[in-house]
Amino acid sequence: MKTTVLLVAVFLSNAVFAQQLTYPPKPGERDFIVDEAKLISTADATKIKEICDKLLTDKKVPILVVTIPSMAKYGAAGWDIAAYAQNLSNNWGIGYKEWNYGILLVVSAGDRKARIELGREWNYTKDAECQQIMNNMIVPAFKAGDFSGGILAGVKALDAIARGLKSPAPASPPVPWWHYAIGAGVIVLVVSTVVSLIQRGSSGWGWLLWAAIFGIIRYILYAILTSSSRGGRGGGFGGGSFGGGFSGGGGASGSW
Repeated sequence: MKTTVLLVAVFLSNAVFAQQLTYPPKPGERDFIVDEAKLISTADATKIKEICDKLLTDKKVPILVVTIPSMAKYGAAGWDIAAYAQNLSNNWGIGYKEWNYGILLVVSAGDRKARIELGREWNYTKDAECQQIMNNMIVPAFKAGDFSGGILAGVKALDAIARGLKSPAPASPPVPWWHYAIGAGVIVLVVSTVVSLIQRGSSGWGWLLWAAIFGIIRYILYAILTSSSRGGRGGGFGGGSFGGGFSGGGGASGSW
């Protein structure tokens, strides 16, 4: 009897909790932004929409940006940001059943947490890149108080990932002078070796070594050139951001 009562109580508690969980209003098919926390400037919002609209048209990959005052406002007090982002993505149906590459960026201002949530077909292949975007672009900007700039930088980097490109990196520190010295030394060594081989008419392992080096360089260049064709479908997609997609393909979280 006690077990039955306990199970009923748990069921009712879960049902009430599920009813309390809510989400921000779903945006239009090509609106891309729900800024409930008022973090994004008008100029940056325009840029974000332009980037997202072009990506959706080119690659059928929607990026949605959502800012909220806190998770508690939507019945998710104490939740992990990843859990709330996953529920939000599934509730809205970001992406498509047959091409499930939706991307969601959620920022909870009051909780000081953010999440990049990816559609199922990303299959955890971009977690490391998303974490770099979160750690190197989004969170540092947020810590500096530049929420709008951090979100814009994150969207630009996510756009690059969706297009199969290398995501933009933050500004790097100056390169030490000795790096250039080493580079110059390597160039001199290479030129000297090639000239020596030509003058002596050498054959054998020396030429095989250089053939292997040029083969590796050729492979790297081929990989770079072909990588731009990955990450989405072309052909000028004319639909919206929602088509029954679901999350579960990985992502990254951050706090500040």
